[in-house]
Amino acid sequence: MKLLFLGDVVGRAGRDAVAERLPGIIATYGFDFVVVNGENASHGNGLTEPHFSGIRDAGADIVTLGDHAFDRRETLTYIERETTLVRPINMAPGTPGRGAMFIEGRNGHRVLVVNALGRVFMGPADDPFRAVEAAVAACPLGEQADAIIVDFHTEATSEIQAMGHFLDGRVSLVVGTHTHIPTSDHRILKGGTALMADAGMCGDYDSVIGVEADEPLNRFLTGIMGGRFSPAEGEATLSGVAVETDPRTGLAIKVMPVRIGGVLAQALPEF
Repeated sequence: MKLLFLGDVVGRAGRDAVAERLPGIIATYGFDFVVVNGENASHGNGLTEPHFSGIRDAGADIVTLGDHAFDRRETLTYIERETTLVRPINMAPGTPGRGAMFIEGRNGHRVLVVNALGRVFMGPADDPFRAVEAAVAACPLGEQADAIIVDFHTEATSEIQAMGHFLDGRVSLVVGTHTHIPTSDHRILKGGTALMADAGMCGDYDSVIGVEADEPLNRFLTGIMGGRFSPAEGEATLSGVAVETDPRTGLAIKVMPVRIGGVLAQALPEF
């Protein structure tokens, strides 16, 4: 089974790149299941319903969120009826939406997707390790699920790597989102779980993590907020990770980074 995960979609540049490139990528490489993190898709903060629909129309089977999940108040309403939109599982009890989703992909594969928030250098959240473990235990890999993907949305790469080792042998992929900077540590752990500490973003890298550089630079230099952050609108790079799994076990047998278009573009080898 071939899995594709794309990191945080940032603003119009990221949305346009997903809409223009994702259908062709799926067709060219034969991906069976696609997950896209959309929490920054709407002007860099949150995800409106039309922008969620656009990501789904481009080919995403599941769209995940993060700490900006409810920056757009409309998300509190439409997330309840959308069965392919997943918010972090370890938010406070009673938060609208679902933190895990088990669905059938385009080729009949059964996939569990879990989204979680980290706690290192992040806001308050319940224990992500126990919350994810409960979701995985309820839908075991190789029994009920053909693949399990965990989007761990956090600041510290150490916390993401710890989650990978915690789940090693029990899920197909643990991948980090949130920092918008792709890491080069993609690998398969001893138990067969693919791990990448951060997928990077789908956005314009001629920026400061996806926003025009002037205002972040002003704040670093002066400590004073001079205005709002504005998403950069140059050509975006689609950043993420591709995984191939063993059809018998659901564990990873191949993993490679994805960086297509924009300033970080690289050729995606035969996959």
